[in-house]
Amino acid sequence: MKMKMLPALTLAAFGFCAAPLMSAHAQSAERPVIRVTSGAADNATFDPHRATSTHDKGVVSQMFNGLVRFPPGSADPKALEPDLAESWENEGSKVWTFHLRKGVKFHGNYGELTADDVVYSLQRAADPKRSSFASTFRGVEKIEAVDPLTVRVTLKYPDSGFLGRVSNYHGGNIVSKKAAEEKGNKFGASPIGTGPFAFAEHVTQQYVKLNANDAYFRGKPKAAGLMYRMIPSDSARDLAFTSGEIDIIQGKREQRWVESARKRGYNVDIFEPAEFRILHLNRNIKPLDDLKVRQAVAAAVSVDQIIKYVGADVADKGCSVVPNGYLGHDCSAGAYKHDVAKAKKLLAEAGHPNGITLKSIVSNISAQQPIMEIVQAQLAQAGIKLDMEVVDHATYQARSRKDQSAIVFYGAARFPNADAYLSEFFDSASAIGSPTAMSNFSHCSVADESIRAARIEPDDAKQLALWKDAQQKIHADVCGIPLFGLKQVWVHSKRVNYGYELKGALNLAPPITEATTLSAK
Repeated sequence: MKMKMLPALTLAAFGFCAAPLMSAHAQSAERPVIRVTSGAADNATFDPHRATSTHDKGVVSQMFNGLVRFPPGSADPKALEPDLAESWENEGSKVWTFHLRKGVKFHGNYGELTADDVVYSLQRAADPKRSSFASTFRGVEKIEAVDPLTVRVTLKYPDSGFLGRVSNYHGGNIVSKKAAEEKGNKFGASPIGTGPFAFAEHVTQQYVKLNANDAYFRGKPKAAGLMYRMIPSDSARDLAFTSGEIDIIQGKREQRWVESARKRGYNVDIFEPAEFRILHLNRNIKPLDDLKVRQAVAAAVSVDQIIKYVGADVADKGCSVVPNGYLGHDCSAGAYKHDVAKAKKLLAEAGHPNGITLKSIVSNISAQQPIMEIVQAQLAQAGIKLDMEVVDHATYQARSRKDQSAIVFYGAARFPNADAYLSEFFDSASAIGSPTAMSNFSHCSVADESIRAARIEPDDAKQLALWKDAQQKIHADVCGIPLFGLKQVWVHSKRVNYGYELKGALNLAPPITEATTLSAK
């Protein structure tokens, strides 16, 4: 099959030092710098194959491209279009041949993109020692350069979602082979890509500066650069936006905040994909190794009460561990019923008539701590004491991945099919502590057979049936409690014109493209 694609407030008030001055040209009204804050306290890495946090992914997405891309403003996999590859062929569903654009330049003095860079990047992305997304490429058998501008990827089995794996998202981002080999472990601190903006400077806990890539293959960016400020305080972020110090901010994903922002005349952007929230129950920590105890926890949690707090504009109630709207999502097992009396009865049957205590490491970010406080109060009604240790977000991530939390509240958005979520969160190969660990915090293994069979099943109907079976088994074993999908909430100044209609962004932040403008005051 042939597929031919056509081509005045001081930051001292917030406790931050001022950034170095941009050049006069960069600060000019004709070509200004766009100032953004995601609410991050800092960024951990700019290596696209290691960037897993929401804050890191948003910055990384401005510096890199994939072979194909989600159009700016879209998170729809049916809309994938050419990026570094200008065309491709798919032969027999297992062999994909990509024809690269000619003359695409890497940032700095790292030369032009070739097939060798693509081969290196995809092999790197598939290597668990160098990538956090290695499992995404477990179906790849061979990657080879046919000639300087042609890459062939051979799969072990047909993969309906393969194009999404080589998109401008997670492991699909293409790096400079020369730069990555030269910089080694320091590549994440000074990355080299092909995107519209290039890395310039990172001052810890203060800012990240990106400069326009004037050699960008889609054209010279209209903005001179991007400045990402570190403003973790919600109130300080609001003040910086209101005063005009910041042009684009991440808002609070709460209904009351959205309504308040709209009343103040803010341009509020609410877009997909929703980050799906699940309470993962860690059976490696007693007494959660007992099914009855996990069932009790599920019965004690009222998802409806949580949704009421979060709000209808920003939250979408879940009924399965696969997010709403993903290909293969199935709710035939039904949601867990809130029943405090049943929860107490189950605990007594499990030998805990006086209740239990569970420990949870909780992030202090506004999208997590308030929800976990609601969960804590709900569990208490059933005699389950949730001992919450509230820490900064980076510490929460690190300690959750060291198996220190009995209940892990985790939210994520992935490529929208069931395999992406089931493989990362519920396949035992992804369990915390395993050689190929990803985000299986519950150490769930009950659906391994169905998940793995679905991954290589070429028949669409059979694949859907296997995904359905996996979700039913995970539900019966209470590996996790589905809560809700939390949509992205950002606010932009009236001076900002994205240059596209923002309906979705798989990297969870509004893309700043070569077409994005910031008008004069």
